[in-house]
Amino acid sequence: MQEALEAEFDTVAAWTERAVAELGTDHAIPAACRGSGRPADLAWLADGLELDDGDRFLDAGSGLGGPTAWLATEYSWRWRGPVVLAEPMAHAAAASVRLFGRPAVAAWTEQLPLVDDCIDAAWALGVLDTVPDKRAVLTELHRVLRRGGRLGLLVPVARGERAAELESNSFPTDVDLHRDLTATGFRVHDRIEADALPEAPPEWTRRADAVDALVAREHRDDPRWQQAQEQTELLGGLMESRDVVIVLLRCSATDVTGA
Repeated sequence: MQEALEAEFDTVAAWTERAVAELGTDHAIPAACRGSGRPADLAWLADGLELDDGDRFLDAGSGLGGPTAWLATEYSWRWRGPVVLAEPMAHAAAASVRLFGRPAVAAWTEQLPLVDDCIDAAWALGVLDTVPDKRAVLTELHRVLRRGGRLGLLVPVARGERAAELESNSFPTDVDLHRDLTATGFRVHDRIEADALPEAPPEWTRRADAVDALVAREHRDDPRWQQAQEQTELLGGLMESRDVVIVLLRCSATDVTGA
């Protein structure tokens, strides 16, 4: 599982950074959001964060930093504040710094280098399905969020038996996800399936696809690219069959109630 994740989220991330440098900075955000949400997904979650000027924001599992770059651009009219990007894959964290100029720390979400109650709002996009212990991640997010702090989640959930075919991921069921959130002190205020939201604009998709195509041309013979591509295609098939469905949730941190 770890090898597959490193191929998909670390090695390909470094290649993506180099492709963006060749194609132009206008490709950076669409490419760096690949797998982390479309503009409509990010906007739905961002509205639930209720960011005010000065709020401290955490992107847990930040990848190449695209979603936070999108947030800082699209919400600059109402929010400017400290940002923490935490990404366990070192190459991805370093690439995000070079792409967008924001500090990032190489850290697992289960062990964030932050003090208690220091974050006002956070999101974790496509993180919970990559870890075996979902409660460890949620417990750590609860620790760093102030009480009442907002959390946005994008989670692929298992709806069919074929979800187990993707060995690099551990998809929670809807029931288990909500149990884990309740047990770790989160209240779910709203949820929606990504299928109910608009697709990405054509220009966004064109730029992301151009980066993917350049990476493929330069690295298609590399076993690591092939492994990452297999994972991407398998996930796409699971989503098409609805054995896996992307769910978005708006939550807030409360007192831990247990389960």
